Amino acid sequence: MNNPEQKEEKPSRGKHSSVLKELMSGIIFSDVIILKNLWFIIFLTILGAFYIGNRFHAERITRESASLTREVKDLKAEALSTSAQLMSVSRQSEVSRLVSEKGLGLEELRTPPFKIVIDK
Repeated sequence: MNNPEQKEEKPSRGKHSSVLKELMSGIIFSDVIILKNLWFIIFLTILGAFYIGNRFHAERITRESASLTREVKDLKAEALSTSAQLMSVSRQSEVSRLVSEKGLGLEELRTPPFKIVIDK
């Protein structure tokens, strides 16, 4: 007595055992899963490469930023030093000393300047 239900069970048992056999042998991972998800795997690979590249880019920008910050700090100190030196050289007493050393023949004014007014 062949029952139609028994015939349906046998192929399903064979299918379960073949899936189990493929799972144990690793064929299911190499053939079925990889081929079905090939575009997704390619997408994940590209996304991973982009992520790694973005990280290297961010680290390079961080290093450049730190370098530029140090350079700005050094240039500010140099500008302050140059400004102080210019202020000391441009004092009236220093200018008159330099003029007399160079022998330019210039003299300081003894009288204060005055305004000339012309009536029309």
